[in-house]
Amino acid sequence: MAETLLEIHDLHAGAADREILKGIDLTIQKGEVHVILGPNGSGKSTLMNVIMGHPGYQVTEGSLTFEGKDITALKTTARQAITGKRERIFGFRKELKEMMEDLQIDPSYSERYLNVGFSGGEKKRNEILQLLMLRPKLALLDETDSGLDVDAVQIVSRGVSKFQNGDNACLIITHNARILDKLKVDRVHVLMQGRIVEEGGPELVEQINRDGFGHIKETTV
Repeated sequence: MAETLLEIHDLHAGAADREILKGIDLTIQKGEVHVILGPNGSGKSTLMNVIMGHPGYQVTEGSLTFEGKDITALKTTARQAITGKRERIFGFRKELKEMMEDLQIDPSYSERYLNVGFSGGEKKRNEILQLLMLRPKLALLDETDSGLDVDAVQIVSRGVSKFQNGDNACLIITHNARILDKLKVDRVHVLMQGRIVEEGGPELVEQINRDGFGHIKETTV
């Protein structure tokens, strides 16, 4: 039986006294991959920031729970806090080296400060490296494929696929369906003007790639 990781109910939120999200309902179970699509300014990144408890955004109505608990005050944690196990430095470094090789990241970059001297594409690969090393229960990927060439998108897609399994889940914002090539997408949500206006399976990604958001705008006016 599926277990619920994230449950969002009638979520209203915004920033600087402006309401951006206007009643979001979304449930993600373990093992699922959800994709959020929508035109610029529809509230996609705001939703991600609210889930992460970003201090620049305020929830004014509704509920947001993770494994049945309020996640508003959660802070970023290291892998040891997630797994509950003490990390052995030599084993961790060996695993890090293998992951960097798989993502085609120069091993010397592990000696730098976070993202210092990285190109845009290298920063994106570094995000996936962090994902693989931290192993969160729920991965939130906000346009991780933005600005990447075809080869880099395929590397990132492979990295996300390596992470995803039956015990975790992914929530992905993307404008490039290539990042989904190696993933089994369970549910697609179209966000417009702060509301989810259409939902479906992976075929909805193909439809929007082909026809854009025009037909949805017409049916929601």
